[in-house]
Amino acid sequence: MRDIFKNASIKYTGKSYVVLIGVENQSDIHYAIPVKNMFYDVMAYGNQVKETAKKHRKEKDTATSDEFLSGFTKEDKLIPVITITVYLGTKEWDGPRRLSDMFGDVDEELLPSIPDYRINLLAPREITDFTGFRTSIRQLFEVLKNAYDKEKMQEVLQNDEKFSNVDRETVEAINLFAGTDIDIDGKEEVIDMCKAWEEQKNEGREEGREEGRIRQAKITALKLQKKGHSIEDIAECVDFDEETVKKWLVS
Repeated sequence: MRDIFKNASIKYTGKSYVVLIGVENQSDIHYAIPVKNMFYDVMAYGNQVKETAKKHRKEKDTATSDEFLSGFTKEDKLIPVITITVYLGTKEWDGPRRLSDMFGDVDEELLPSIPDYRINLLAPREITDFTGFRTSIRQLFEVLKNAYDKEKMQEVLQNDEKFSNVDRETVEAINLFAGTDIDIDGKEEVIDMCKAWEEQKNEGREEGREEGRIRQAKITALKLQKKGHSIEDIAECVDFDEETVKKWLVS
């Protein structure tokens, strides 16, 4: 049911620990994510207990009735489960970050008795230092952080040489989640995003100029029609073919 669920060995404070890492990818804000993630974590812990109990039943090695009924002995340990919510949207995250954020008005004296649950949220808009990322996910996150501001996007692409050599899959993900339209050649496996971004901007300028020329030609054509000029004369004046001019004047 999870998007990603893997065993991981983490070195922390000089020691190595085995943990289970779950990743939930969110392209949109999920306003019930604490409950969703908590449910997955409980299932993961429940499965560990279930498998441990099955092992004890098979080996018949429980020493007391308490251990037999629990299916878990005093020496048995759970592997920690860490769920990370990776938010791939361009808007700021305004959803809950813990279970208690989803409660209504609750008397403060009751809160200590209510178990809480906090999510681990990875949201590009909230990242201030990308140097810790070792893979091309760094480029994806940097674009998502700045996708709402074209000037900032331009600055990021120009100042980070890593964007001159981005793998195809990352560019496809950037197009999908950031809403960009970076052109990808069918044979290219590596894309120079800075160059592609500039080319896209230049194409946009050209399209804008052409749209402006057409808009002005339509205005001129209507004015000339009101003055009684023929379609042929109008077409010659605005430098468009007669069929195109006819469509403008009819519409």
